[in-house]
Formats: sequence, C-alpha cells, structure tokens
Amino acid sequence: MSRKILVLLALALTLGLVVAACGGDDDASDEVAAAQETIEEAQETIEDAQGAADIVETAIATADLATLVTAVTAAELVETLKGEGPFTVFAPTNAAFEALPEGTLGELLLEENKDQLAAVLTYHVVAGAVLSTDLANGDVETVNGKSVTISVDDGVMVNDANVIIADIVTSNGVVHVIDAVLLPSG
Repeated sequence: MSRKILVLLALALTLGLVVAACGGDDDASDEVAAAQETIEEAQETIEDAQGAADIVETAIATADLATLVTAVTAAELVETLKGEGPFTVFAPTNAAFEALPEGTLGELLLEENKDQLAAVLTYHVVAGAVLSTDLANGDVETVNGKSVTISVDDGVMVNDANVIIADIVTSNGVVHVIDAVLLPSG
C-alpha cells in the first residue's frame, strides 16, 4: 500500500473530524459529506491497489523491506514467492535484520549458507492467505515444517515479534510486517 495513499486517507479523515467538530450548520454538513466522500474514494483507491502486486513486488516497493528482498533473492526464493500461493508472509523490517547478532546476516547471505537462509526465510511463511483478524492464539506450521506461536492477546505477535503492519493484501497472499527476525530452533 502506497504511503501517499495512506497520507491521503489520514488527511481526509482528519479533515472530516475537524469539519464535524466545527458545528452543525449547513455549510459544515456539506463539508462533512464532502470529506466522507473523499475518504470513501481514498478507501476505494487503496482497495484497488491492494492485490495488484504479488508478495515480492510488494516487498520491493516497500523500502523498509529491502533487506528481506536481498535475502529472498540470495536464497533463490523469488520465483516461489511470486508463485500462485496463496502465502502469508511475516516480513521482518530492515531494522529487524540489523538487530540480529553481529555477523549473522552476513553469514546467512553467503552462497554456501543458502540452504540455512532458505530455512530461516521459509520459517516466516505460512501456506494460505491469513488476515490478522483470522489469527488466533496457538501454534501454526510454517512452510519449512516448524511451527510459530501466534498470540493475539495484546496485539498480534508471532513468537517474540510484533506485527507492526498487518494485512497487506497481494495478488498471491498476505504480508504482515514484523519487528524481529524469526529464527527456527534446532
């Protein structure tokens, strides 16, 4: 989802709230109606834009997922994640990768560690398109065969990672941006 669209939506919503707070005269009512129409148009634009790109294209278009794109490319998983799916991807931010212990990312990106990198990345992927509203407490099997623990008690968490942006709908699944890299045990 484009940041410009989100800013437009936020501005339209703010305008609507300000106008609504100004009073109940006819001009204010007209302005509220116009603001609501603007909000509805922005929502339609967002809905039209969502689902147009696949998971990889969405990640490429999101600057804060550049390290993930680099890792997916190094692990030779681009074609898989561009495939039919559907997939749900818990996508770590650049900062999440930077928070790994020193040298971890560099080691994973080495050609000879491609299988280990693929195991880490596929630990972030669940078969099927799962929106945040469909998540429930419990374990969910990832495509690498190991499970992650989902918690929805205080926001959505995957293991110890917080979902910071949920429900980015793509043409072949859903992306949830998380604030930590998930490392499979064993």
